[in-house]
Amino acid sequence: GSWDMYRAYRDMREANYKGADKYFHARGNYDAARRGPGGAWAARVISDARENWQSGVSGRGAEDTRQDQEANAWGRNGGDPNRYRPKGLPKKY
Repeated sequence: GSWDMYRAYRDMREANYKGADKYFHARGNYDAARRGPGGAWAARVISDARENWQSGVSGRGAEDTRQDQEANAWGRNGGDPNRYRPKGLPKKY
């Protein structure tokens, strides 16, 4: 699961595509959770740690953190990450 989370983060950084953040959150959690309970656990721990750090450091605010966590949970619970996919994001991702 941690590899799936890393891959989604790496792809997000590589894509550098405006509005794609939530898609990559959902995709990383989705991919990790598909590996089973251990993957879902890893996704939850990594997502929560990242959001706790980000909310205290980045200054993006509580609403951004809430939306990120919503996308995390959506993917982790088996929801299609494409719900958050922005128009024009290359098909590679």
